[in-house]
Amino acid sequence: MKIQSLVAGAAAAALLSTATYAETLRIQTHYAPETVSGQLAAQFVDDVQTMSGGDLTIEMFYSSSVVKSVETFDAAASGILDCDMTGGGYQTGKNPAFQFVGDIMGGYDTPWQQYSWLYNGGFEAADNLYGTYGMKLVGWWIYGQESLASSKPIRNADDFKDWKFRSPPGLETEIFAALGAKPIVMDFTEIFTALETGIIDGADASGLANNVGLGLYDLVNHANFPGFHSMPSDHLACRKDKWDSLSDAHKRIMDVAMQKLAFQTALTFEVKNLEAKTELEAKGVNIYNWSQEDRKAFRAAAQGAWQGWADKTPEARVLVDSHMEFLGQLGLVE
Repeated sequence: MKIQSLVAGAAAAALLSTATYAETLRIQTHYAPETVSGQLAAQFVDDVQTMSGGDLTIEMFYSSSVVKSVETFDAAASGILDCDMTGGGYQTGKNPAFQFVGDIMGGYDTPWQQYSWLYNGGFEAADNLYGTYGMKLVGWWIYGQESLASSKPIRNADDFKDWKFRSPPGLETEIFAALGAKPIVMDFTEIFTALETGIIDGADASGLANNVGLGLYDLVNHANFPGFHSMPSDHLACRKDKWDSLSDAHKRIMDVAMQKLAFQTALTFEVKNLEAKTELEAKGVNIYNWSQEDRKAFRAAAQGAWQGWADKTPEARVLVDSHMEFLGQLGLVE
């Protein structure tokens, strides 16, 4: 009996030593649940919970329901939340380097190219930046080039003169102001009301399909597609001590689920944006496809502005140089 008890005790101890303890992550995203990105985020939650057998659960807060979108990063870092599922571009006030992990304006043509930079040498530099602020970068989910929504035509750069539009913070405000526009930085959740009341003429919100989900083209009837100016890297970033407390199994599950989300996001929007374009054209929305010459001019102006931002902090310089080197490999810069 004594031997049996010892064996049973050893087995129990071994089981406990390999057990995966239950964890809950509180995550906020700026996307509404009815948007395409919101639905993809919900699938990410289901994937994590299913793969962990329910041992790792996620409480997802949509539409920036806990704090404003721009405050999500700090809320995660301070413990109000555990993870931020918005984007690094909101944190350019902390360090201009976040521009080059959040929205590499005038850089890559496709999500696949941008992912390639991250997973071919860029991740370490990006994660080091997050680590400076007590956060851990888990991954990106990129829906492709953004489309603008406007109450006025946006046929080319000349139409941006005196165009008041919602802009995220950061480099975008400088580039568009140089083109004659009047960018107004406001929270993602305020766009609909600002358009409805005429505070702004247009908005840089999201991709075409997400803009439809937000109802922006119920208010305005001008858009551009394909996009050219902005391809944000929405991220998942978690508080470092919370991430470190997860088991290796849970970390691996999060990583795998995030890479699936990345793949599904790019793949889904390839289809959803084209469907949205067809739907909008049938409703009489004017959609403008900028010429290659206009796109090239915007890319040159944006990449010229990168260098001024790169000189602001050492971290920004590291990231800009890394992007320029990789873009050169892809033949996207001369």
